[in-house]
Amino acid sequence: MIRRQRVTVQATPTVVAGPLFLAAGLAQGLTRDGFDFTRNAISQLALGGAGWVQTLSFVFTGALLVAGAAGLRRTLHRGPAGRRAPALVGVFGLSFWAAAAFPADAGAGFPAGSPDATVMSGHGAVHMAAGMIGYLALCAALVLLARPLAARGLRGWAVASRVVPVAVLAGFMGSAASVLAFTAGAGLGLLWLSAVMARLADAPGDH
Repeated sequence: MIRRQRVTVQATPTVVAGPLFLAAGLAQGLTRDGFDFTRNAISQLALGGAGWVQTLSFVFTGALLVAGAAGLRRTLHRGPAGRRAPALVGVFGLSFWAAAAFPADAGAGFPAGSPDATVMSGHGAVHMAAGMIGYLALCAALVLLARPLAARGLRGWAVASRVVPVAVLAGFMGSAASVLAFTAGAGLGLLWLSAVMARLADAPGDH
């Protein structure tokens, strides 16, 4: 029982990171003038007078993911997943800090009064690159985490952990046609990582 409590505490930062980030984005998107989930990405909420809220959300979420990566390493102990998955989750967390430091470009009418066309800037390019690297790292981590999930007898979770990255990448590829596809893919990745971390914490082992 003591060991399970310790593992749960270690996993908590990553478990709450995704839901908190998405809840903050949803609350802002519904209240910020000119923001439209069908046209704008959550990252754009870091722009404008109230943009500091989203910037803090990026920083806080990144910190939770990095802390959770350290806890994941202690939870998994050894093996390829134990070494690589925490490092990849850490990279995912660092990508949120990069997103905070290099904001997305204005466009699609947000912030209010911005033109529909988006002109790519240097900081916008870094923002996009950081997001792509971060989510590729997340997808790789989820695939690796399928093995310890299966080793704990969670075979359905293991299969899903290999399928979810496909859906995440499909959302990214569909972003040119629909911003909602991108948002859905990114949100799915965050929430599935939280779910996997919670499940691993509930079924600790030495695999």
